[in-house]
Amino acid sequence: MIIYLNGSFLEHTDATISPSDRGFLFGDGVYEVTRVIRGNFFMEEMHMGRLREGLDGLKINVHNSILKSIPDISRELLKKNDLLGGEASVYLQITRGAAWPRTHVFPEPEAEPTIFLSATAFKPHTTLHETGVDAIKIPDVRWTRCNLKTVNLLPNTLAKQQAKEAGVDSAVMVRDGVITESPNANIFCVKKGELYTFPATNYILNGITRRVVLEIAHTLSIPVHLIPVREDDLYDLDELFFSGTTTDIQPVNQVDGRAIGTGHPGPIVRQIQKAFTERLHS
Repeated sequence: MIIYLNGSFLEHTDATISPSDRGFLFGDGVYEVTRVIRGNFFMEEMHMGRLREGLDGLKINVHNSILKSIPDISRELLKKNDLLGGEASVYLQITRGAAWPRTHVFPEPEAEPTIFLSATAFKPHTTLHETGVDAIKIPDVRWTRCNLKTVNLLPNTLAKQQAKEAGVDSAVMVRDGVITESPNANIFCVKKGELYTFPATNYILNGITRRVVLEIAHTLSIPVHLIPVREDDLYDLDELFFSGTTTDIQPVNQVDGRAIGTGHPGPIVRQIQKAFTERLHS
C-alpha cells in the first residue's frame, strides 16, 4: 500500500513518524474519511470544510497551499494504489507535529504539522443495510467537544468493543437521559413518519452523511425535528437508524434485546436508503 506522509508518497512499511509527534503523545490532531466511487469523491468539499473547522478548533495552523493540495494528493493515492475503478475510502490525518520536550502547552515555535493520507478499497455493508443490526445502550462518557473530529477515539473504541463483546454490531449512546449518537455514526429516530435527531451542537459530530440525510428528508417531504429523543422514549419509536461515511444508512432492529418498532427495517429508512444510494452513485 502506498501512503502519503509529509510531502512524499511511499510504501506504508517504509513510513516513520517521530515518537515525539503530538498526535502519538496527546491525540493532538484531526482526521477525515471520504468515500470514493469510481474515482469520484462523495461530498469532498464538505469534508474539507469540516477538516478546516477541526483545525481551527484545535488551533493547528496548516498553510492554505497544503490544504488546497489535499484533493490532488488523494487522487494520486487512488491512482498509485489502483483504486480508481471501484469503491474506496481515503483517510486523512493532520496532527500538530513533532515537538520536544513533551509538554501540554503548544510548542514554541510552532511545529510543522504531520500530514498523513492513505487510500484503501471499500466494501459496503450491504447485508447489514438490508437486514438491519442490533445494538446495546451505553452511557456517553466522551468529552464535550464531540463536534471536533479528533483522533481522540478511545471512548468510541471501548464502546464499539463493548458492543462486540455483547454480540451486537454497535451501540446507542445516552447522555443525561437523551440519545446522542453511536460510537461511529449519527442516529436518526422515526415516529409517525417524522425524523428526530440530536441537534448539531458540541455533543455530537455533525456527520457529512447526517447532513445528506437531512437534505434527502427535505426532498422527500419527511418532517425533521432537531430535538433529542429521550432514553425513556426509545421503545416507543417506529424506526431507528445509523448514518455515517462507512456506515451509509443502517437500520437498527433491536436495542438491548428489545425490538424497535416491528423489529425490522421500516418504510422511512427504506426511502432514505434508496435516495442515498442514488445520490452516492450519481
